[in-house]
Amino acid sequence: MKHAGPDALDRLEPLLGEVRKIAALKERSRGVFYRSARAFLHFHEHGDAFFADMRVGNDFQRFETTTAAQRVAFLSALKRALAQ
Repeated sequence: MKHAGPDALDRLEPLLGEVRKIAALKERSRGVFYRSARAFLHFHEHGDAFFADMRVGNDFQRFETTTAAQRVAFLSALKRALAQ
């Protein structure tokens, strides 16, 4: 599974826009977000499917973000993770 390229990120732009609204995260390069000085979130593509890798504790957890419902669930998990 490869990191999301420019075309995939274009298709993820509505989701990226929602993530950019979260003040605790800084986008260091397109689609790669940091929390403080630590990598926190990035995206992958696999065929027509998209995935977000988000740091949960010391490890990354993968969330599918292909459908609208998956994106809503991911954003909820993101907000919960940031509240900890």
